[in-house]
Amino acid sequence: MTDDFTAESTQPTPAGRRKWRPAMLWLFAGFAVFAYVFDQLTKLWVTSTMTEGERIPVLPPLLHWYYIRNSGAAFSIGENVTWIFTIVMAAVSVAILFQLRKLGSAWWALSLGLLLGGALGNLTDRLFREPSFAMGHVVDFIQLPNFAIFNIADSAVVSGVVIICLLTLRGVGMDGTRHVAAPKPAKDAKPAGGTTGEPAGE
Repeated sequence: MTDDFTAESTQPTPAGRRKWRPAMLWLFAGFAVFAYVFDQLTKLWVTSTMTEGERIPVLPPLLHWYYIRNSGAAFSIGENVTWIFTIVMAAVSVAILFQLRKLGSAWWALSLGLLLGGALGNLTDRLFREPSFAMGHVVDFIQLPNFAIFNIADSAVVSGVVIICLLTLRGVGMDGTRHVAAPKPAKDAKPAGGTTGEPAGE
């Protein structure tokens, strides 16, 4: 997936983009499924082996498993407005799917796949976990020093957003083309021999 970041990358033709589009869709789906399944399996492990509020040292003092249930957004932000985040996550997921018709870049497939997988991971918690449908609390368990407790879905969403920002800054379009600013026109050169004067007398 290095072609999008090289300065000398060639621009794919429309026929080439159509040829590679199915591969990009499969790549996107693979990353999305991986992020979603990994998130759900880790949450299943936490809820099955730990009690809420339990804290287990992993690499002290850097890393602990700390099981909490979060009613807010990623990294425990915005608690007590769970239904709003349920709607936002659903809208984000639908918006990503609508963008797939443009997909022609492996890096965009990675970023959107991580973003969708993470969004669906937390959306599943919102919809089906206690206390009620669409008001569920998200399972968080990864604790770092001086940082909010989070989960795999949060990590996937943030990673996807960071990659999208980098691609945008480098001018890499979702279709795999690279948008380069047109060079500024050169200033008019002065004519050779200095300034023109009056024609010589006869």
